[in-house]
Amino acid sequence: MSSSARRLNPWAAALAIITLLFPPIAALGMHWIGPWPIVGGLIAMLLLRVVLPGATPVPVEMTLCLLAVAAGELFVGFYDPEFAARLYPVFMNMTMLFAFALTLWKPPSMIERFARIAEPDLDAHGVAYTRNVTWLWMGFFVVNGSLAFWTALYGSWQQWGVYNGAISYVLAGCLFAGEFIIRKIVRARKSAA
Repeated sequence: MSSSARRLNPWAAALAIITLLFPPIAALGMHWIGPWPIVGGLIAMLLLRVVLPGATPVPVEMTLCLLAVAAGELFVGFYDPEFAARLYPVFMNMTMLFAFALTLWKPPSMIERFARIAEPDLDAHGVAYTRNVTWLWMGFFVVNGSLAFWTALYGSWQQWGVYNGAISYVLAGCLFAGEFIIRKIVRARKSAA
């Protein structure tokens, strides 16, 4: 693939960052501009993320996640736009869980797909390992989605924003970093054998 084809689209990157920052933006903006502009802006950003090219190919399941979240936001938004904004992290976790599960049913697994971007010649051990890591991420989406749902139902906007805009990302980062360290240890042991 040429370097120009892999070049990061700055608009796609900016939209990805804004959607990641949605919980604190929503928590602050809800008091200033109300729920409809927040939900409408989120839906527009999700749809733009689908059509703008990224730096690397995105699995179709991830694109379907964004579309499903936009549809869920629109549907709930008609009844309760403020609750729709609070459900964004729940929808993301649910659709990611579904997308990852779908790739276990129809391989390659989601983590294998990402691993093959950096390592196209993944061996059988690597395939089995990435399958297990896909299961691990699915467990994370269940726990994280459940906590996000609790904050949507019972938490204040501040609690919702702090958990979904900070704590959940720290937990995901710890899982990602822990898996990376374990993968390096497993590879080192395999190379030494």
